[in-house]
Amino acid sequence: MNKTQKPVICVVGKSKVGKTSFLEKLILELKQRHYRVGTIKHYHGEFEIDQPGKDTWRHACAGADAVVISTPKKAALIKKLDQELPVDQIIPLLGEVDLILAEGYKKEDYAQIEVCHPAITKLPLSVNLLARVNCIPQNGHKPAFRAEDVQNIANLIEEKFLIS
Repeated sequence: MNKTQKPVICVVGKSKVGKTSFLEKLILELKQRHYRVGTIKHYHGEFEIDQPGKDTWRHACAGADAVVISTPKKAALIKKLDQELPVDQIIPLLGEVDLILAEGYKKEDYAQIEVCHPAITKLPLSVNLLARVNCIPQNGHKPAFRAEDVQNIANLIEEKFLIS
């Protein structure tokens, strides 16, 4: 990562292990440290942000390939895609942030924090592992933390990515 790139950390793990709950705590901790945090959620299914009958929905139904809804406090882009956007094309959409936390993307080439089910011992999912959360520590593997230990995880992120 060069100095102009924003750091990206992917939070990975099996379904229902607590990735989102962990991310909520980590985001809060980083915000308390006055960092601007952007997030990306990787989802394998379909979702609908628009509501039938609303103006943006009507624009899309009329054939618009991209629709932006903008208010004084929020904006959202709804864009039809032929294929999934790679992370590096999503990053610019996040604007001015200090750090990007992505939920998922375990196959991407970014630093990763793996969240495990606390009762399961297994080998790490990633070779780009920064740390493991709720995983039983194994010799020779990256630092292991409890999900509640977000202060030390945020310290690690600061040391590696945010403090020059």
